[in-house]
Amino acid sequence: MAISIPPPQWDDPEASTPGVAVLAGGCFWCTEAVYLALEGVKKVVSGYSGGAQATAHYRTVCSGTTGHAEAIEITFDPALLTYGRLLQVFFGVAHDPTQLNRQGNDVGTQYRSAIFACNPAQLQMAKNYVDELNAAKVFRQPIVTELTMLETFYPAEDYHQDYARRNPDQPYICAVALPKVEKLQQTFPQFLRKE
Repeated sequence: MAISIPPPQWDDPEASTPGVAVLAGGCFWCTEAVYLALEGVKKVVSGYSGGAQATAHYRTVCSGTTGHAEAIEITFDPALLTYGRLLQVFFGVAHDPTQLNRQGNDVGTQYRSAIFACNPAQLQMAKNYVDELNAAKVFRQPIVTELTMLETFYPAEDYHQDYARRNPDQPYICAVALPKVEKLQQTFPQFLRKE
């Protein structure tokens, strides 16, 4: 059963400037697939955030010891899509924000729920929204999403980019990514790309 996720009570225009957001919600293949389906998204890059450049490599990040989270950098058009809408999809479709250091069978700090704010307005808006959702008891458990300022985002290796679209028959994509896209289509059809 789908959870109804209300939009943030205040969608701060400053949070949508300069049209970049960095979110971590488990495997970046899955979150990338969700955000690429949204009207107003110009580009999504899979990568790593929260650790050092020297360890921003898939095999090393998979060890769970680097401090990185698998994240996506979303470039969007603020005239078509707000930061608040990105957060609404993040909490409502892209992942389960109540799971600590995991998403389903993907376990480790690299799969943690995190918002890496690109400016102070994004950080404040994310904090306010988490408080709103927790106060409304939208989820059965408290939200454990890490909220922090972005230090650096490191793009992942080329073969990770646009992975779900290029590998639609891969078993993990079929089992995890595609159901998230279907949930997006059912929950927020008004947000979908018109093409």
